[in-house]
Amino acid sequence: MTQSPSDVQFLHVDEVDAVEVFPGIVRRRLPATAWARGWMYDFAAGTEWPEDDLHDGEERYYVIRGEFIDRGQRLGPGSYVVFAPGSRHRPRTETGARMLGISILTH
Repeated sequence: MTQSPSDVQFLHVDEVDAVEVFPGIVRRRLPATAWARGWMYDFAAGTEWPEDDLHDGEERYYVIRGEFIDRGQRLGPGSYVVFAPGSRHRPRTETGARMLGISILTH
């Protein structure tokens, strides 16, 4: 990641350390600010988030590849989802998938 000047950050997401948070689910934490945080998740085929994901603030994600099934909807590449504060979901995939997400922080 490079910074220049101090008000902007540039990076390639695949260069960010990947951490397995659950079997078959890998997260890359992207730069955060006081207002939002970003993340990239890769789900292996046949994986599901292990519990209901409850949001304190707004959460958004964009499906980059593969297909997620979330709240009964099949979401392929190009799908963009917005969850209101207080909402919950439990994404899963049959095919394997990658999502880019942004969590809007509450103050």
